[in-house]
Amino acid sequence: MSNKDHAHAHWPEGYGRVVLDSVDSTMAEAARRANDITKPTWIMARHQTAARGRRGRSWIVPKGNLSATLIFNPGATPAEAAKRSFLAANALYQALAIYVPAEKLSLKWPNDVLLAGGKVAGILLESSGQGPFVDWLAIGIGVNLREVPQGVTDAAFAPTSLMKAGGWDVDAEDFLATLADAYATQEDKLEHFGFKRIRDDWLANAARLGEVITASTGREDITGIFDSIDNDGNLVLITGTGPRTIAAADVFF
Repeated sequence: MSNKDHAHAHWPEGYGRVVLDSVDSTMAEAARRANDITKPTWIMARHQTAARGRRGRSWIVPKGNLSATLIFNPGATPAEAAKRSFLAANALYQALAIYVPAEKLSLKWPNDVLLAGGKVAGILLESSGQGPFVDWLAIGIGVNLREVPQGVTDAAFAPTSLMKAGGWDVDAEDFLATLADAYATQEDKLEHFGFKRIRDDWLANAARLGEVITASTGREDITGIFDSIDNDGNLVLITGTGPRTIAAADVFF
């Protein structure tokens, strides 16, 4: 299937774009450019030499997949800035749903997108600032568009790709335009309706909501019913000893 009808997706007004042939990582490049940007800017690289995921894990990026980082100043506290992971997840869901049936997609707390049960995309947030507000926020996004990364041994869910799951063959730069437009819409929703709307949209597409899952914090494993995420984006599990609120963990089910 072709994506020619979407080959020139609308680029959102007010957002910049930088496309590089090669870089160590788009997150590192974003940090280097943070003091010079004048508007929210997407940085995409066709090749990364030192890509990374959450908790220092490596992120393997075969040719044809998307590696991009959005760098901007959200004018927010660290806690409020962290909620942007849910905006990014919602935007990824909406963007991917153009190229593959939406019923194959789900959102895995805290920052993965699943496609037909495999991991198709991941989100990584980094910020800087010593005061009450962050100086800048970087949202790194990797999407397996064409190729399934090989040699991934530390993932809770085996990687998949858009094409492997029967989706369209979409060029990374074209997909970035679709994603950037979807993310801009999420920022508009946050501004006009608050985080509750973002949270509700995320929960509507959450993987395993209402089912038994296990959250591994590194200190303990907590098993319970996935009840919700709270207004701070924390995972809420109903356990045998009552509700547990979990700020950061790897989720298994």
